[in-house]
Amino acid sequence: MNNIATATRMTALKPLTGPQVWYGSEMSKRIDWIRPLKPAEIAEFEVAVKRLDASGIDIAAIGPKDLNAPGLQGLVDEIRAFVLHGRGFHLVRGIPLERWSVRQCAIAYFGLGTLLGEPVSQNAMGHILGHVKDIGADYARPEHRGYQTAARLPYHCDSSDIVGLLCLKPAKAGGKSSIVSSWTLFNEMLRRHPDLLPELLKPVYRDRRGEVPDGAEPWYAVPVFSPMPDGGLVATYVRSAMLKAQRFPEVPRLTPQLIAACDAMDALANDPAIHLDMDFQPGDMQFVSNHWIMHSRTAYEDFAEPEQRRHLFRLWLACNDGPALPEVYTRVWQGATANGRPAGIRVPGVPLTAPLDASW
Repeated sequence: MNNIATATRMTALKPLTGPQVWYGSEMSKRIDWIRPLKPAEIAEFEVAVKRLDASGIDIAAIGPKDLNAPGLQGLVDEIRAFVLHGRGFHLVRGIPLERWSVRQCAIAYFGLGTLLGEPVSQNAMGHILGHVKDIGADYARPEHRGYQTAARLPYHCDSSDIVGLLCLKPAKAGGKSSIVSSWTLFNEMLRRHPDLLPELLKPVYRDRRGEVPDGAEPWYAVPVFSPMPDGGLVATYVRSAMLKAQRFPEVPRLTPQLIAACDAMDALANDPAIHLDMDFQPGDMQFVSNHWIMHSRTAYEDFAEPEQRRHLFRLWLACNDGPALPEVYTRVWQGATANGRPAGIRVPGVPLTAPLDASW
């Protein structure tokens, strides 16, 4: 992008407005983003879960009609409104883990997820029910994923419309969830670093980490920020994948300008006035938009006893009423579902499964 084109584009950029723009210092004083389950909803969940558990159904085969719990429709509508069309996140509290088996928890969470969207694969193994747990992976290795470690995860986005987490076991210490508005980061970059923002509007190269769709290269390129014709914005950012892509000689080298832009945005995201921290309680379900929220996690110390170690279920959901996306999201970066939404990580010949334990 030459200097004239850069200046022209920057002149056209304006600060974003709407519920997607928020600051952690203000949000932390509110509790309207925490939604306790109502006793009637828990009771309806319980009936549906026990019925499905007794049927022996494969969790991966559960569809939107299987839960058959009309009393949860208000909850589903509320999550969808806040996550897909509002501030971009919602925390639902109160799944009764103490009286449900791990399979029953998975049935409840997966079943609820299917009412929000289509569960899509989260890795090369075809897992549509994921596990966030330290299984001894090395985050420095290109083929290993951060969720398999106890390391701090920098702010990033996942490969779906919504990412959901259900806390089964919290850490002994640490493991705090942090989220930040991509719209707020865009506005702050425009205000504080207008000279660096253009670097985040260009495609940047990222490593597929060995999870390569049929016919694709082991890397891809997608902009961090993509302003949309309706005046909104979608964003995607995984700096670790940008760094790991440098192992391929065919990928352009990171420029000092791009590094400076990422450093500036990371500093903004790490500002306590901008991001929101939350501690998960057992039974908490967090739902986050990948398109206008970046999420992070602090490093954590785990318990010595294997049965007490930090463990979260994870869902990636493709939602038919998700925001309009640039073509690069489903043409270059990911495939598309039958309804044209981001399809997660699909590797040819790998069936979709919903394992009940964390594995490679």
